[in-house]
Amino acid sequence: TTRDSSESLTGLTIRIWQGSVLYQLSYNRSTARMASSVRYVVPLGRTLPLLALWLLLLDGVRCRKPAGYVLYCPCMGRFGNQADHFLGALAFARALNRTLVLPPWVEYRVGQPHSVQVPFDTYFKVDKLKAFHSVILMEQFMRDLAPTVWPPGNRTVLCYQGRGGGSCQAKEGNPFGPFWDTFQVDFDASEFYAPLHYDVHRGDTAQRWNKKYPPSRWPVLAFTGAPASFPVQEENLPLQAHLAWSDSVLHRAKHFVASTLKAPFVGIHLRNGIDWERACEHLEDSPLLFSAPQCVGYSGEKGPLPREACLPQGDTVLAQLKRVVRALKARTVFVASDNDHMLPAINKALEPLHVVAHAREPSEPHVDLAILGLANHFVGNCVSSFSAFAKRHRDVLGLSTSFWAFPPPAKPHPHQEL
Repeated sequence: TTRDSSESLTGLTIRIWQGSVLYQLSYNRSTARMASSVRYVVPLGRTLPLLALWLLLLDGVRCRKPAGYVLYCPCMGRFGNQADHFLGALAFARALNRTLVLPPWVEYRVGQPHSVQVPFDTYFKVDKLKAFHSVILMEQFMRDLAPTVWPPGNRTVLCYQGRGGGSCQAKEGNPFGPFWDTFQVDFDASEFYAPLHYDVHRGDTAQRWNKKYPPSRWPVLAFTGAPASFPVQEENLPLQAHLAWSDSVLHRAKHFVASTLKAPFVGIHLRNGIDWERACEHLEDSPLLFSAPQCVGYSGEKGPLPREACLPQGDTVLAQLKRVVRALKARTVFVASDNDHMLPAINKALEPLHVVAHAREPSEPHVDLAILGLANHFVGNCVSSFSAFAKRHRDVLGLSTSFWAFPPPAKPHPHQEL
């Protein structure tokens, strides 16, 4: 008898050869279902011991009860960046077999001097995540569990290395201070975890974390920032399937579509403004800027990315949008933007096609994203993490996406005489 196995974020497969008979046993973590198959016909009684072995293996691999918690401040950027980090933190917590404490989303609102913390379940369903891995809302964790497993006076924060004075300075500045103050958290010590890193898809990273920080001595791993990379690691892209909009967000999105838009409709995202112009200036020196890997690949193998793809000019937007509208025979267009929606110019360009563009006022980024997820086709920005979220969501649903000015038009080759 010989055996091998393969494991991924979505499940585990074990193959056992017994003579000329191959038994394949699979477990899907998303659905919590098992399946077995046998290559040749054998008596049923011979498969039962293997199923028992399968259950034991599952108990020893990933089905044991999570031990300990992962806690972090989503303190980099706005929603798109925080969502990228969340997928990485989810993969990290799962690899370490720890419950992920779902942090509130950090938002910055006009007229308010400090960040505002919005509970995670305002925008997403917690039960959908629980079907994949053990999670708990931070509000519930701090209220019901922290007094016992992470009491005041015994709260250590983790960072890669000290920021000065031999400390992580975890509450220095905005949003760090306001985030932890929301839950009345003060840290009593700092722990530097260098040279460990977050890439749990390489080597024995998870085992090294658990060896250095066993749950028995470190029931809570609280990080100054997300234990994840930006942009989202390629291996973590499938985790988008476990993020589902809350009923409130989805209801508002569907209501807008039903009351304002006519199907089929095109959804577009326009990332512009002076801050974005300055960001795109770095594209030449940083070809994988922000979410550019969604277009050029994580190694830049599909690049390079033209500057026009980062900051498309008005003529580019109008010409490409008209092509998409004609191809889809669209009747309306939905525009999402945090700055210039270009509605007058777009509607003038689409007038001969009898197509009208709309934006939602007042704009709510999460509702806009949900609407983009309902579009018959979506055109986004290669570099924007906001567009990247919409694309990942649509990929899960099998819906089409394209990008402004990418791939660039092929250059014509001179005619060669044979």
